[in-house]
Amino acid sequence: MARKAAGRPPKETLSLWTREQARLKACVVDRDTEAWQGDPAFSGLQRVGGVDVSFVKGDSVSACASLVVLSYPELKVVYEESRMVSLTAPYVSGFLAFREVPFLADAVRRLQAKEPGLMPQVILVDGNGVLHHRGFGVACHLGVLTGLPCIGVAKKLLHVDGLENNALHKEKIQLLQAGGDSFPLTGSSGTVLGMALRSHDRSTKPLYISVGHKMGLETAVRLTHRCCRFRIPEPVRQADIRSREHIRRTLELPGPPAPGQERNQKVQRPKSCPEGVSVEPTSEARPPAHRSQGARTDLKAPKPASQEQQGKAGRRVELDTVKMQRPPATQLRPRDHDRL
Repeated sequence: MARKAAGRPPKETLSLWTREQARLKACVVDRDTEAWQGDPAFSGLQRVGGVDVSFVKGDSVSACASLVVLSYPELKVVYEESRMVSLTAPYVSGFLAFREVPFLADAVRRLQAKEPGLMPQVILVDGNGVLHHRGFGVACHLGVLTGLPCIGVAKKLLHVDGLENNALHKEKIQLLQAGGDSFPLTGSSGTVLGMALRSHDRSTKPLYISVGHKMGLETAVRLTHRCCRFRIPEPVRQADIRSREHIRRTLELPGPPAPGQERNQKVQRPKSCPEGVSVEPTSEARPPAHRSQGARTDLKAPKPASQEQQGKAGRRVELDTVKMQRPPATQLRPRDHDRL
């Protein structure tokens, strides 16, 4: 049964969270701290982590927290953990970390206890770092609690310090011609809060990269681009895939069809068609115009059958097309939109 978290917390709780963010923000290190970060090829970097939290549709309490570790530069998954959790804090814009980070930090600690040799040297986080209303997003929070370098990777621009997805911003995006191109996100205060990155040649939508902890912005942008086989960096993408699949398995939800399944699966034809009945496929079921119609059987004007043909029982009529049954949508809830 779907559950709902409590409503907006009282002012006292929000005030407590604000003070906690300010206290932890003082611990953020926004410069490179590891030897491998200064190497153009990231020599010495062997393991990159990614974290993600996926939600169940219609249920604001049940979620799946996932941690993956990939080899670098191969980007092969060498460790994964996905675990169903019950969220205790409601979603409040600007305070996402208090809802998700405790479960992600616990996953990192379990890895440290079980397989210390597989600990990531950096974690890419689906959310913002210093690009945040109070300069302390979920990537900063996780970095400070775990002591690991972290990078904030957001899919949408957070409107903060005068940053807006306006016409000028869209013009700058158009100037990003190839994967790796970027431009700074400079707020009204003059502070560079992050970078807009075209992560892949075939992706026109940028990612918004910001410092989480123990890494400079330029290094964070370069490493994020190196981790991208598609638009989303592979550590975050794999964490998302595995957390959603864990929800499907746990709740026994139908998954998406495998590639090519729609084309390869057998479709069931009707056993018989009454003589003289015209069968006209619907607009959805009509075959595309470019397909050959040579094998088509016209049922509008059936020819009189011979006596021998009439004696053949159970003869089936080939229809032009059969409407494919679409698989039911997976019941996964959309992500919290700004991933603060």
